[in-house]
Amino acid sequence: MTLRFYDTASAEVRNFVPIVEGKVSLYYCGATVQGMPHVGHIRSAIAFDQLTRWLEFRGLRVTVVRNVTDIDDKILAKSEASFAPDFSPEVGEVPREEWWALAYRYEQEFLKAYDTLGVSRPTYEPRATGHIPEMHALIQQLIDRGHAYPALDDSGDVYFDVRSWNKYGALTRQNIDDMQAAPDADPRGKKDPRDFALWKGSKEGEPATASWASPWGAGRPGWHLECSAMVTKYLGTAFDIHGGGLDLRFPHHENEMAQSQAAGHPFANFWMHNGMVTYQGEKMSKSIGNTISPAEMLELAPPRVVRYYLGQAHYRSILDYRPTSLQEAAAAVERIDGFLAKAAARFGGDAGIVDGSHGSSSAGVDAFCEAMDDDLNVPRALAALHETVRAGNTALAEGDDDAAQNAMHAVVLMTGVLGLNDVAGTAAVSTREAEALAVLVEEQLSARAAARADKDWARSDAIRDMLNQAGVVVEDGPDGATWSLKRD
Repeated sequence: MTLRFYDTASAEVRNFVPIVEGKVSLYYCGATVQGMPHVGHIRSAIAFDQLTRWLEFRGLRVTVVRNVTDIDDKILAKSEASFAPDFSPEVGEVPREEWWALAYRYEQEFLKAYDTLGVSRPTYEPRATGHIPEMHALIQQLIDRGHAYPALDDSGDVYFDVRSWNKYGALTRQNIDDMQAAPDADPRGKKDPRDFALWKGSKEGEPATASWASPWGAGRPGWHLECSAMVTKYLGTAFDIHGGGLDLRFPHHENEMAQSQAAGHPFANFWMHNGMVTYQGEKMSKSIGNTISPAEMLELAPPRVVRYYLGQAHYRSILDYRPTSLQEAAAAVERIDGFLAKAAARFGGDAGIVDGSHGSSSAGVDAFCEAMDDDLNVPRALAALHETVRAGNTALAEGDDDAAQNAMHAVVLMTGVLGLNDVAGTAAVSTREAEALAVLVEEQLSARAAARADKDWARSDAIRDMLNQAGVVVEDGPDGATWSLKRD
């Protein structure tokens, strides 16, 4: 077994060897909880959930940290412009929703979306506001090492001095002189417009609750600083993998890497970034109305289908959404579930819950594992999964019970690794229900076969229509009719 992943920092696929044998430390950027989750957030979470599941399948113990940014400019601005959720006109004065209440409310929406789509809870999920002392300590380290300075205009800001760190720009391979100015604070207090804020002094009009005392004056942390402080607390100064969406490479991850390494921390051994989601080839934008949210997807398809769609592409590639995307994903899931239902009816065991370990030596599983070891190549892994489903259906039709049962266990193993068996609302057909259904359907198919032999096409069509209305899909093939269950 050789695990290989693409490392953004070195721009190559490298062999993955954990820093500590048998253990993996993984940090990926969670949400800034200033609004409802969008499809990019969820795609990223599913990609790193697949990574975690694969590492665990390979026998590694994984510690996962996913942060929550619960204080920043956008959260404060949305709070200032908001109405309290329980506001009624009779009250008179219009109360706004406090920033911390707004952040908590949206944090719960993210957790709900993650849980609905089968994203495993991380080992730790720290909030930025709970780690102010660690941030102060990191800032002081940077000042002491000559890489940070208090603002020149006595605003209470503290900046990272980008020109003091000769590796700045290494993650994204940029020349510092070609970079735009950092827009996160008033440039009048900076030595260089590209210097970014580590600490942001309190400004007039900001709520007192959004401010903490510090050696440099009351204020709050800069966005980039938060992740460096939290990952170090939970995973140490050197850890295996730092992940996030491709849009976070610059400036967020570039700044994280610079400030952490400038503080003397080796930081991440691998940087892994998932690709964006587009809408029919174009960047999603609310202004032009070509967006779709996870909530809208879940109105169009069950959670299992949505997870399949969001997790089907290679994590580094663009995932393009089209109006037919969820229908295509649903068809793929139906093929998997139809085989499992028929196999469970034949052999007993709950469809989708039977033990998958017995299929671990099949050719399909070998191809699946080879694909996943190769930079988490989910498209190739899915091809192996569907080939196993096809072979399993053939074995069922031919009465090859050993091959069919082995395929059933292999399919359950593969869908489990991909997280398709842990999605909220995933229903399994119980053994007794599956057996009873199989007896009834097979009896009807026998009657239909007799009608076709007598050329009684009206009777044949009537049986097929009746089964279809009951949610049973009948497909005619050279070896006779096969059936599967429709999925919602």
